[in-house]
Amino acid sequence: MTILETQGLAAKNAARKLAVTGEKQKNAALLAMADALLARKGQWLSANAADLAAARAAGMRESLLDRLTLDEKRIAAIAEGVRQIHALPDPIGQVVKTTLRPNGLKLEQRRVPLGVVGIIYEARPNVTVDAAALCLKSGNACILRGGKEAFRSNRAVIAILRDALEASGLPRDCVALVEDTSRETAQQMMDLTEYLDVLIPRGGAGLIHSVAANAHVPVIRTGEGVCHIYVHREADLPMAARILYNAKCSRPSVCNAAECVLVDRAVAEDFLPMAWELLQKKSVKLHGDPECREILGDFVLPAAPEDWDAEYGDYQLAVKVVSGPEEAMDFIAAHGTGHSEAILTESYTAARQFCDGVDAAAVYVNASTRFTDGFEFGLGAEIGISTQKLHARGPMGLEELTSTKYVVYGDGQIRE
Repeated sequence: MTILETQGLAAKNAARKLAVTGEKQKNAALLAMADALLARKGQWLSANAADLAAARAAGMRESLLDRLTLDEKRIAAIAEGVRQIHALPDPIGQVVKTTLRPNGLKLEQRRVPLGVVGIIYEARPNVTVDAAALCLKSGNACILRGGKEAFRSNRAVIAILRDALEASGLPRDCVALVEDTSRETAQQMMDLTEYLDVLIPRGGAGLIHSVAANAHVPVIRTGEGVCHIYVHREADLPMAARILYNAKCSRPSVCNAAECVLVDRAVAEDFLPMAWELLQKKSVKLHGDPECREILGDFVLPAAPEDWDAEYGDYQLAVKVVSGPEEAMDFIAAHGTGHSEAILTESYTAARQFCDGVDAAAVYVNASTRFTDGFEFGLGAEIGISTQKLHARGPMGLEELTSTKYVVYGDGQIRE
């Protein structure tokens, strides 16, 4: 057996035990994990510092360095996320519905774990903890493969989490890390059908497309985030400028950051200079259509066709002037990724039209797209933001990591 197959078998055996582990023991393990993250944060920070030094030497851009970086405040927030997961109801065993058939059979549809969840992700060490905690609470074992940029951070925190699991009486193999970050192991995970029940890629569009195209394990697509802010002609323009600034600049590298703003022609001359006044605080590079450039000037780069589909992940923003809601919704349908879309307006009619007409996992009225997040949605954390429609959509919390089975009670019925 390969190393990955050995991990897969161990995870499958751990998942069988975890599936029948009660909420009390799982919760105790989660609290032990949260405590261990804080007690051993120095170990994690030291490993992260080595990852950051290597990433800087390799020329990683600042927005991606931000995603890789840990500090005491972020570790405290990660530990708090684990505690929030601990406080959530255990979905396993919940009866979704009960049916009594005319022949006397009683059918119960119950929530059950998926089994073994594989996750391939990039340079975000917080994902390691989020995934481990969510999978544990939902009764799933997990095999995690992070990017090489975060390898030291991931190896350190996996050791912390596995020690906490063992101290709580659960198998260490409920959580495993693939230590070989080569492309070959990624492909091996995609073919691990005997051991993995589902594979979740979390990262940039290239990673997600590669996994979706090549995996034989069932895949849940997450994370592609070409998110739009549409400024309607009846928007509160100062509020709209603040929301756009937050959606683009608070953390430009994440998948819920705005990548394109659509502005009604009726307010473009007033709104664009107002928005630029804020955006230039972060030296945002604009890629605008001809009308945007006419209003703001030649410092705006001419938008190329590829800019309308770009997930910049950086301080860059595409800008397009539109005639109204219909053109805005048509544009989003053509260029959006089904993640998060927002309309800024004081018009109930326009807001309702946008919410009904835009096909995305999350649609906002007068709020930043940056809220599409498991923590912000009250899920404790998320395994990713699903942009597909089958099984799960939007932030994937505990319920989204379950399936169902039917339990059928009879008293001697046979089928004629």
